[in-house]
Amino acid sequence: MDLADLSTKQRMVKELERSGVRNILFTDSLKQRDENIKKLVPMVTELINNKPRFNRDENSSYCLMVIGVPNVGKSSLINSLRRTYLKKGRASRVGGEPGITKAVLTRIQVCDRPIMHLLDTPGVLPPKIESVETGMKLALCGTILDHLVGEDVIADYLLYSLNRLQKFSYVEKYGLGDPSDDIQHVLKRIAVKLGKTQRVKAITGVGNITIRIPNYTAAAYDFIRAFRRGELGQVLLD
Repeated sequence: MDLADLSTKQRMVKELERSGVRNILFTDSLKQRDENIKKLVPMVTELINNKPRFNRDENSSYCLMVIGVPNVGKSSLINSLRRTYLKKGRASRVGGEPGITKAVLTRIQVCDRPIMHLLDTPGVLPPKIESVETGMKLALCGTILDHLVGEDVIADYLLYSLNRLQKFSYVEKYGLGDPSDDIQHVLKRIAVKLGKTQRVKAITGVGNITIRIPNYTAAAYDFIRAFRRGELGQVLLD
């Protein structure tokens, strides 16, 4: 929940409950101690014990699978549970982009009372994304690899979203002076401010010369990462 807009927490819960989802916890796996993480194992244990276990009632160990969209924090959740219940370091690799977990891994123990193992899994998405708008929101949140959509395209959608919601913190962060709808102008200013340039060969009438131009891709990547780190303010993508 570290990047969530918690002012809409009740609305999110109601929407999930309307779709049949119960037993909702908001966790922050980046914290060394998170009280909601401590509630997870008792909640899961109660849910399992209240369901038929296919004649395995005498077996008090549990094995569960963790699923979700890419880059939502599944591996971080597993590591947080191990840190909370076993006082051990991380067992599942994490990263700031989707696709870090590429296969279902071996069972990872996260608790000893009761004995509980979790299976980390690659992120899953619907086989068909319902609209371009939905796809852009997923890309902006990092659930789709940036290069599959294009960093410049994602940055353009981010700029559009920030301006539409009147979130202009990017202006001060990158020293733009005023808000702008021109993504090329914004990326050029970001590249110049951060010193992100690239050398290219230019063909002239008297031969080839090497010049430096703004690296728009690097600037777009920095713009997107700043949003994902929460440096551009809380933005609710309805």
